[in-house]
Amino acid sequence: MTSDQVKLPSFNDPTLWEKALTHRSYFNEHSEVEEDNERLEFLGDAVLGFLVGKLLYETYPQMREGELTKLRSRLVNNEHQLAEFALTLNLNQYIYLGKGAEKDGTRNNPEVLSDTLEAVIGAYFLDSGLEAVESFILPFFRSIAETVTSNAELDTNYKGRLQEWALAYWGEIPRYYIIKEEGKDHAKQFTAEVHIANQCYGVGMGETKKAAEKKAAQVALKKSR
Repeated sequence: MTSDQVKLPSFNDPTLWEKALTHRSYFNEHSEVEEDNERLEFLGDAVLGFLVGKLLYETYPQMREGELTKLRSRLVNNEHQLAEFALTLNLNQYIYLGKGAEKDGTRNNPEVLSDTLEAVIGAYFLDSGLEAVESFILPFFRSIAETVTSNAELDTNYKGRLQEWALAYWGEIPRYYIIKEEGKDHAKQFTAEVHIANQCYGVGMGETKKAAEKKAAQVALKKSR
C-alpha cells in the first residue's frame, strides 16, 4: 500500500494533532508545551486493538478465538508493522523531537514511529470519532491481514480442530492411515489419509508420520468449511 492509497487524516482540532506529534524529548526541552503524546498513545493502542479485532471478527468467520488473537497480535503488536505504516504516511516528517533525539536519528526509529502512529489514532478518535478512525486505518490492516493469512499458519493444532468438528458433525473421531512410505531412512517421506464416517477427507505428506497426519487434517479442515 502506497501513500497514494492512504493519507493522514484532517483534524478539526489542530491542537490534538500537534499533541499527537509531540515526543517526550521535545516536551522536556520546551516549557511552553503542556503535554507529550504518551497518553494519546495509550488511547490509540486501545482503539487500534478494538478496531482490528472487529475487522478480523467480521472478515474471518471461520477462525477460532485463538487464531483471531494470534492474528490481531501480529498486526497490532508488531512494532515494525506499525512503523512501516507510519512511513507510508510520511508521519516521520511531522514528529516534534528534541535536539538530542533529532541528532540520534530518533525520527526514523521504529518504536518512535509506531508510538506516534498510535498517538495519532488516539487523537483522531477524540477529534472525529470511532468511524472516522476505522475508515482511516482499516484499508492498511485489511491488506496486511490478507498477506499474513495467506503466507502463515496461525494455528497448527489441525488434528485437534478436526477432531472437534468430526465429533460435532459425525459423532466420531477421525482415523489416520499411513498409506505410503518412501525414501531412505534419513530422508523418509510419508503420506497419510484421514477418514471420517468411512470417507477420506484429506491426504497429506510429511517427513514424519505425525507431520503427514497433521497435513492431512489441515486439508480436511478446508473441505469442512
